[in-house]
Amino acid sequence: MGQPSTETVLSALRCGDFKKSYLTQALLFGGRAQVGLFALARQRRDVFFPERKVEARSVIEISNICRQKCHFCNMHVSAKLFRYGIDPEACAKTLSFLYSKKGRRVFLLQSGESPSPSYMESVSQCIRRFKKEANDAVIILCLGNLPDEHYRQLREAGADRYLLKFETSAPALYKRIKPGDSLSERIDRIHSLHALGFEVGSGNMTGLPGQSFRSMVEDLMFLGKLPLTMMSTSVFIPGEKSRYCRKPVGNVDVSLNFMALMRLMYPRVLIPSTSSMEKARKGTQYLGLLAGANSVTIHDGNPVKFKKNFPIYSTHRITPGEEYIKKIVKKAGLFFCCRPLAPAGTGTAPSGTGSPS
Repeated sequence: MGQPSTETVLSALRCGDFKKSYLTQALLFGGRAQVGLFALARQRRDVFFPERKVEARSVIEISNICRQKCHFCNMHVSAKLFRYGIDPEACAKTLSFLYSKKGRRVFLLQSGESPSPSYMESVSQCIRRFKKEANDAVIILCLGNLPDEHYRQLREAGADRYLLKFETSAPALYKRIKPGDSLSERIDRIHSLHALGFEVGSGNMTGLPGQSFRSMVEDLMFLGKLPLTMMSTSVFIPGEKSRYCRKPVGNVDVSLNFMALMRLMYPRVLIPSTSSMEKARKGTQYLGLLAGANSVTIHDGNPVKFKKNFPIYSTHRITPGEEYIKKIVKKAGLFFCCRPLAPAGTGTAPSGTGSPS
């Protein structure tokens, strides 16, 4: 018996039938089939986010110090980098400038993974200082896998959301790409963050060395088992100074299809179209918006002198500014929004058929 037709798969997805065989086939869509998948994703997004706004986040990469040994990342613990950390006062001043002069209300503070108590206090000081003058701002943190007491400290300082990607839900693959780390521990941290009152985001990478389509489908299903209000996927890009430097870049179309399927399966969540997609193939960040994404990151908070020292996925990253982001948002028929979007709810686990919404 052959594979079902494209029309059969799209019809099933439209009706909330998320059988693994349909998801696998949809991940491989190209051409007209992909256009149809993206259209379904946009329709689904517009039902749950009818104002068609895109949440714009200003990012500040506050430190490149990291204890992890990820095989795909240029910032691994052994990398020969100039290591830096932005002091609390400078960080707070940057946030204040973006808040008052640019009108931003959503901020992403990102760094390598460093559980140093002094570093946690530094980040907490920055958040506390800023929140005193900007209590309507939303602070998103992406600082890695930390002890619960550090998460509690950051939450009490005023942080609102936390991003902690699981990268892959396959334990053996996770162990290969992130030696010394544990998938089960990372998942525990996601639940801890939720219990502490954070809005939590997580997601995977597509195109990892050794990753199968079956594994990607399992990632899609696994997302629904986590208490998330934000979900993301990114295409694998081997860091030039990482152990995986000779591995091929992941398939961008598969990553876009994964994004569209996330929107169909979990329509209430915020989904970003990231700048890393643009690095993998020009024009792809715009296509992410067509595939159902509704948030973007603007790289306008980093001190110029530190930009080259945060080569997380590439030593030659794409860091789009406000003008470019506004252009692609408008082109996608959406509206640029500096204020936080409220997630329409939390994703729930699909049973294989029926909508998980």
